[in-house]
Amino acid sequence: MTELSTTLFGLLIIGAAVGGAAVLTWFERRLLGIWQDRYGPNRLGPFGIFQVLADMLKLLTKDDWVPPFADRFVFILAPTVIVIVMMLGFAVIPFGPELQVIDLNIGLLFFLGMSSLAVYSVLLGGLASNNKYALLGGLRSAAQMVSYEVFMGLSLMGVVMLAGSFSLRDIVLAQEGLWYCIPQFLGLVTFTIAGIAESHRLPFDLPEAEHELTAGFHTEYGGMKFAMFMLGEYVGLILICCMMTVLFFGGWMGPLLPPIVWFCIKVFVLICFFVLLRAAIPRPRYDQLMGLGWKYMLPLTLINLLFTGAFLLVMES
Repeated sequence: MTELSTTLFGLLIIGAAVGGAAVLTWFERRLLGIWQDRYGPNRLGPFGIFQVLADMLKLLTKDDWVPPFADRFVFILAPTVIVIVMMLGFAVIPFGPELQVIDLNIGLLFFLGMSSLAVYSVLLGGLASNNKYALLGGLRSAAQMVSYEVFMGLSLMGVVMLAGSFSLRDIVLAQEGLWYCIPQFLGLVTFTIAGIAESHRLPFDLPEAEHELTAGFHTEYGGMKFAMFMLGEYVGLILICCMMTVLFFGGWMGPLLPPIVWFCIKVFVLICFFVLLRAAIPRPRYDQLMGLGWKYMLPLTLINLLFTGAFLLVMES
């Protein structure tokens, strides 16, 4: 791709991510309504599709208020951080054989770095709000994200060992004979759980648990600042599903249909799975969430690494 086409493709990806996140707010509520035997959005437009426009209009027209007791600069900066780092994560995603903004030989490390920076958004938002509920939510988020980043990184080392590369394009090409969701099933399970925790999705949304912390780290936020936090969360969900597709489900590979269509189908199915988790699984206590990581996920990732290393040694001998 030329420099101009790369720039245009990058802008297209940003537009698609923002538009997809907006539609996902409607799609999630509609799908939850079906699974929980209720209507969901059904007033504005066919199947309530115009509810997205109503929500956007409400958020755009609300007063841009900053609490007088907050740190104004950091308070405004915090919601922009999560949107920027999540958008940057899409730069290394290969949507097809030639559909990628940039093919970095350390693309996987770039993704892990961007997901790590997202913790600063919620931590700064909680700290700048000067509110005890927001501060507790920010501290919870920092502990949760730093902990689960360890397991997320370890869960992907088996994939890197099998593919022999940190390039996401090379990882997809290495799955031509067999998707890594089969030999790296333990890695898939641990990466999925870590992805839920990283994106603050139910049932791991403890940093913003309304039954304990009102709204957690974004208690004092409203209007477009609140919308940016929500945009970052939904874009993060799409990014995690894209990474799962690339790392474990063969990326764009599939018969008959164009590569980009296969990629979108796989991402759509994974998004439905994440929504189903919200409908089916209750929220654990915070100590149970942290215990799940250090007592169960860490041993599972180490066992996966051990078996993957042993398999590679046997194959080379």
